[in-house]
Amino acid sequence: MMQNVHLAPEIDEDDLYSGYNDYNPTFDTEDLENDVAFQEAARTSHGRRPPCRPSLEPDMSFFLFKDGIARPMTAVHAAGYTKAAMRGSSFDPLGQARGPAPPLETKNFDSSEEKIRQLEKKVNELVEESCIANSCGDLKLALEKAKEAGRKERVLVRQREQMATPENINLDLTYSVLFNLASQYAANEMYAEALNTYQVIVKNKMFSNGGRLKVNMGNIYLKQRNYSKAIKFYRMALDQIPSVHKEMRIKIMQNIGVAFIKTGQYFDAISSFEHIMSMSPNLKAGFNLILCYFAVGNGEQMKKAFQKLIAVPLEVDYDDKYISPNDDPHTNLLMEAIKNDSLRQIEPNWLCVEVVKASHYVELANDLEINKATTYLRQQDFNQALETLKMFEKKDSRVKSAAATNLSFLYYLEHELAQATNYADLAVNSDRYNPAALTNKGNTVFANGDYEKAAEFYKEALRNDSSCTEALYNLGLTYKKLNRIDEALDCFLKLHAVLRNSAQVLHQIANIYEIMEDPNQAMEWLLQLISIVPTDPHVLSKLGKLYDNEGDKSQAFHYYYESYRYFPSNIEVIEWLGAYYIDTQFCEKAIEYFERAALILPTQVKWQLMVASCYRRSGNYQKALEKYKVIHRKFPENVECLRFLVRLCTDMGLKEVQEYMTKLKKVEKLKEIREQRIKSGRDGSARSRREGNVAGDTNSGGTKGERLSVKLKAFPGTSEPYESSTSKEIDASYVDPLGPQAERPKTAARKRTEEDDFADEELGEDLLPE
Repeated sequence: MMQNVHLAPEIDEDDLYSGYNDYNPTFDTEDLENDVAFQEAARTSHGRRPPCRPSLEPDMSFFLFKDGIARPMTAVHAAGYTKAAMRGSSFDPLGQARGPAPPLETKNFDSSEEKIRQLEKKVNELVEESCIANSCGDLKLALEKAKEAGRKERVLVRQREQMATPENINLDLTYSVLFNLASQYAANEMYAEALNTYQVIVKNKMFSNGGRLKVNMGNIYLKQRNYSKAIKFYRMALDQIPSVHKEMRIKIMQNIGVAFIKTGQYFDAISSFEHIMSMSPNLKAGFNLILCYFAVGNGEQMKKAFQKLIAVPLEVDYDDKYISPNDDPHTNLLMEAIKNDSLRQIEPNWLCVEVVKASHYVELANDLEINKATTYLRQQDFNQALETLKMFEKKDSRVKSAAATNLSFLYYLEHELAQATNYADLAVNSDRYNPAALTNKGNTVFANGDYEKAAEFYKEALRNDSSCTEALYNLGLTYKKLNRIDEALDCFLKLHAVLRNSAQVLHQIANIYEIMEDPNQAMEWLLQLISIVPTDPHVLSKLGKLYDNEGDKSQAFHYYYESYRYFPSNIEVIEWLGAYYIDTQFCEKAIEYFERAALILPTQVKWQLMVASCYRRSGNYQKALEKYKVIHRKFPENVECLRFLVRLCTDMGLKEVQEYMTKLKKVEKLKEIREQRIKSGRDGSARSRREGNVAGDTNSGGTKGERLSVKLKAFPGTSEPYESSTSKEIDASYVDPLGPQAERPKTAARKRTEEDDFADEELGEDLLPE
């Protein structure tokens, strides 16, 4: 609506600006909204206002009219616009004075052509969204978008056909939709659907380049290990790709060669790779060619293939190959490639080193020589390794540092600290910024006990390379030696942030918390550790010990039992399990563990006495008697065994009681004599003690007695003499190895004397000491 537009009234020719203050109420624009005639004129034939669209015509409302001729406004003086300015002026609301405006072209959104264009746009958007989802890793969403794009594209084709304009079908859009759908099927490992979709494209003659997609079909067959079909489709694709596309043809031939290797057709694979190396040589084809010649056992051709491989430019700068990995990421990749080179896993053929020296990869020869020495180390040929590494003593400083570092570590492993120190110094002096050299130097200083200085070398290595985990680990160990526990913990926690699954780091953290007397934290870290090494018996027994100290017997038993299951030879674990069953009144189960301990330590009478005591406590006196007799035959001087034999024979009314009493008397007499000799030796003169005469006599006497006892008996069924226990095992007063027996409920049976109490035992006068 045209409001606040002031047009010029008719004016006198002499005064162009006269009549502005005259007012004609006919042209009052404020009442136009209520003017029926004006509103009818302003409406379109459809009964609605025309849409407000921008016009290319200038807005004439800002022009003045004189006798029907538009005149531009001027700024000579103020126009003095007021409501009265409209009075007496001629008003042309429809702009008839200017002539009719050209009609605006309106866009019909309901037309079929517009709907088709919108649908095409939607299909393109869905294809783009599918590709974006695939690049983000959301393969399921990518497939859903691709399917939806396919459905809408088919609707679009049907609409085109209904309009009888099939020539306007967008073949590029159809191709992109089908190709994207097949790709998404393949990405989701729906290979049958992907192959069917590719077949639709390949069989359609309207797609001129569809035959190239047989390469994709060959890739799918290769993934399905259907190598014969993969080769067939690769060859068909190769026939349809013109020779101008050289790079694509080379890649297809390389895939054919790989498929032949998979099927064991090495000669066909050799033909493919030889053709590639003659047309467009590359590293992968050259390496595969070497493998094929190795597989057919042709060593001479293998060397020639290696020479071809060496001739391929790597496009890597070797000027600063021995600098720190932090300074050049490409160097790190190169060194990693050399370290894990699959070629040296084929056979130890050092002729390749000479070939490399004669090529433009001469800088790699040094690394091959060092790897050669490393291989000698794996073969435990230390002399050859040393000779190879010593060749670098006159090389460039950085190469010399790398070789000296390996030599230092080699001597360190051989416990030759002097040589290890010399080569560690050589490595550090050759390259002060080599973190491995500094770490080795710290190791040699650590081995000599100078922990403060070792810590300085480790810290310097970390300053040169903050990712040197060996230096950080050794620094933590050094702080532990220096009793700087907090700093050691800080080192291992930092290391844990880098090596999340390192068992050694987790064990060190748990051990430090144990030193700090924080068992809960120690158990937490040990639980993390057994999630990585669930079969480590040492960690399991450590957890059992911590839980036992905390009073949680059930958890302690669980971890001790798991430790015993994986390593049934740990005496501490065996003893704890046996004691656990005795405490829980299951002596029969404890026998199994004490018998195993007796097998592990057959010369210690302690475990066999425990087995006999378990039989006795469980009420199986006959078995206990037999076991004590066996123990007595192996250890005839054991006082504890003889005392129990006397007791059991007395309770069971056996005739052997007198025999065992006599033996007990003799053994106790011999024990008393030995104790007197030891006592007299301690009370000797100072000169005798310095010269060791008295002690020597005493030891020789004890040794003689032990030798006599060794000759008395042998192990049952063998001729080998037993090894007697020490003097500590022969004690005048017997203590039950299983501890005091738990008090049992009282019954109506006759009251028995405690089995271990010999105070009330009536012995004959012949058993009394003389």
